[in-house]
Amino acid sequence: MNRISNSLTRSLFGATLLVVALFATCRLPAQDWWNSPKTGGPGQRIFEANCAGCHGLDGRGGDKGVDIVGNLTNLNDAKLRNIVAKGITGTAMPAFPELNPQQVRSIIAYLRAMQGVGAAEKLPGDPARGKTLFFGTAGCFRCHTLSGEGGFLGPDLSSYGGNSSAGGIREAITKRDRVPGAGYRFGTITTPQGERLEGMIRNEDNFSIQLLTKDGAFHFFQKADLQKLERLDRSLMPSDYGKRLSPTELNDLVSFIMQSGSNARKTTPENPWE
Repeated sequence: MNRISNSLTRSLFGATLLVVALFATCRLPAQDWWNSPKTGGPGQRIFEANCAGCHGLDGRGGDKGVDIVGNLTNLNDAKLRNIVAKGITGTAMPAFPELNPQQVRSIIAYLRAMQGVGAAEKLPGDPARGKTLFFGTAGCFRCHTLSGEGGFLGPDLSSYGGNSSAGGIREAITKRDRVPGAGYRFGTITTPQGERLEGMIRNEDNFSIQLLTKDGAFHFFQKADLQKLERLDRSLMPSDYGKRLSPTELNDLVSFIMQSGSNARKTTPENPWE
C-alpha cells in the first residue's frame, strides 16, 4: 500500500508541475506562441470576431477601417486598451464594452505580434539600389506611392515595409495570380464625347461611377450617359517580376521598401483616425 501511495503522490506532483509550466507559458509577453499570427490563439480568434470586419484579417485596413498594423505602432498599450474599450468619438471606431480586460489584452498582444514589435530583420540587399529600381526600371512608382512620391492607382506602400518580412514582400512582388482588392478594380470608360479614360473604379452604384486616372484626377459619370464601360478583373500588378528582376535586384527592391517602411514608423501620427 505504501508503494502505491508513493507512486500516486509522485504522479500527482508531476501533473502539478506540468500545469504550473503550462500556466507560466501562457503568461509570456506579446510575442508568445499563443498570440503569434502563425499559430493563432485567443488573441487571433477575438481579433477576427471583432476587428477583422473593418480592419481586415491582416489588420492592414479596408473600406471601413484604417491600417492598424502600420499606423498604431506609436500608441502604447494603455492607449490601445482605451480605444478598444471606449471607441473614438466622431469616427467609425465603436466601443467594445462587452470585451473583458483579458480579451482586450489578447487583442493587443496579437496586434503587436502582427506588427512584429521587437523584431529587427536584416535587410537582404542594398536599399539605395532598390530605390533606383522602384523609381526606375521596375516601374513600381507608376502605381504605388512611397514616402510621398509615386502614383495613385495602387496601395500606398509608405508604411508597408515596416511591418512585413523580407520573404513576405518578395512573395507579394513576384506573385503570379492576383485578384484586385476592393477599391483597386481597373476599368475603361468611353465618355459621352467619345473620350477613352482608363483608371481605378473607386466608387460605383447602380446609376453612377467614379474613376481615378493615372494623373490623380477623379472623374464622375452617370452610367446612362456613357458610351461604354469595361471592367478588368485581373490586377494591373505585373506577374513576371520573378523573371524580369534578378535575385539580387529583388533583394535590393525589398530592402528599399523595408527601410522606407521602418522610417515611416517614426513619423506616424498618434491617432490615424484624425
